[in-house]
Amino acid sequence: MSGITLEQARMIIAGAFAKAIDADLLPLSVAVLDAGGHTTAFERQDGASAMRFKIAHGKAYGCIAMGLGSRALFERAKTQAYFLDAMNALAGGALVPVPGGVLVRDGEGQLIGAVGVTGDNSDNDEMCAIAGIEAAGLVADTG
Repeated sequence: MSGITLEQARMIIAGAFAKAIDADLLPLSVAVLDAGGHTTAFERQDGASAMRFKIAHGKAYGCIAMGLGSRALFERAKTQAYFLDAMNALAGGALVPVPGGVLVRDGEGQLIGAVGVTGDNSDNDEMCAIAGIEAAGLVADTG
């Protein structure tokens, strides 16, 4: 498989939204990026605030740019703040190193994209990203 498809991206978003509705979360926004960091799909639930595209994109883009889930980037920022600040500066401020960004792998373990979710607390955002990826039959990689 060469990359995440639009159909898979739409399934990820639908799965993330379904999890959010089931858990009675605040309105979410979900960005799905391909392995090159390009946006494949984005949707926001009614009531999601204006900055949510940039936040969702930043969580997913950080995963692609650094090769780690955004929770791992968050943990790294705690011990290597200067490094993460430098990486974010090099990325033009596009990285959002908090949970809610998850790498997407196919059944063979190949990286095909990343998902960024925002709108509720970061743990719930990550939970919905994982649920969306799994709903699409793909593998979530938070590491």
